[in-house]
Amino acid sequence: MQKIDAQNIHYKELNFMIREGIAKGEKHFVITNVNGHRYTGDGIKGEDVVIELHGTGGNDLAAFMNGPTIRLYGNAQDGVANTMNAGEVFVHGDAGDVLSYGMRGGTAFIKGDVGYRVGIHMKEYLSFVPKVVIGGCAGDFFGEYMAGGILVLLGLNASESKPIVGDYCATGMHGGRMYIRGEVNEYRMGKEAKAFDLDDDDRALLNPLLEGFCNEFGYKREDIIKKKFCKLIPVSKRPYGRHYVPGWHLLTNRDILFPKSYEDQGLGYPRVRNIRNR
Repeated sequence: MQKIDAQNIHYKELNFMIREGIAKGEKHFVITNVNGHRYTGDGIKGEDVVIELHGTGGNDLAAFMNGPTIRLYGNAQDGVANTMNAGEVFVHGDAGDVLSYGMRGGTAFIKGDVGYRVGIHMKEYLSFVPKVVIGGCAGDFFGEYMAGGILVLLGLNASESKPIVGDYCATGMHGGRMYIRGEVNEYRMGKEAKAFDLDDDDRALLNPLLEGFCNEFGYKREDIIKKKFCKLIPVSKRPYGRHYVPGWHLLTNRDILFPKSYEDQGLGYPRVRNIRNR
């Protein structure tokens, strides 16, 4: 086990020390006095590598990570699990905005609240299914443009004055699924998704995630499932398809884009070199 005191250490130096340790065969790191150090664990590999952080994690914790386990005993800033491929992240506190942005695999467990735009552009491919379990509440744009994966929001600290999720939930969602403990008012949801009751397949997916959350943070699954869950899934694969137009080079009738007046004035068709100029 390698112990590192991060006090007065620049984040670049800390990240170098972790990478150097892994290259030498170290598997377990205990890092104290973490104070907003950025990019910890970014892009590192090794399913048997464990990084234990004490303090406040900085932006992009575990971004592009491929296999290790990170445990943060404290709060995290923005971008946790950004485009993460594999591994596990446990945050024993709150996390900031854009958690799991573009996440492609692995699992993230957050004990407390999260900020805005959590799960935006999450995606999945074959057996690579990213999963995120959040114990608290979430801000606006939860699951925005979500294309795959699983988001679980428990709202264990929700109340009438603190709704479980903010506005524009599932806006632009066209893949994946969300499991939200409690009800989500329809006016808070985007038009691209609808709420449904859980079936047996949903419970089979949800139960191991709840077990992982409870085992890490000291909750009981029996207490959590006493409250009803709802499932949010997309009802359209191309929610904004009607807003798109084909490029002019794909059209057989260019008059759709350029009226007859161009020829009348002797202008001819404009020369379009790329999509920005169409």
